[in-house]
Amino acid sequence: MRTSSIAAFGGQGGHYAQVTMRLLANGLSMSVAQMGRDFVLVNSPVSRPPTTACLILEVDQTERRWNVRLPEGISADARKVAIAAAE
Repeated sequence: MRTSSIAAFGGQGGHYAQVTMRLLANGLSMSVAQMGRDFVLVNSPVSRPPTTACLILEVDQTERRWNVRLPEGISADARKVAIAAAE
């Protein structure tokens, strides 16, 4: 599992958040390196057809999940995966 640290500094002290991002699609869990408004970058892509999926963002043990569509599916040849709002 890939974990990133994000620093949020304020005043004299600082805080380093533990951030984990995952994409769940058809029983497969993939680590996400970067998340954008209409895409995610997965660390180890595998081929999957268009489907619905669940994005998971965990920051300091607080988890947020939301459903998305993968309108173009996932290609094993590309880390960038298009996402769209689930209907």
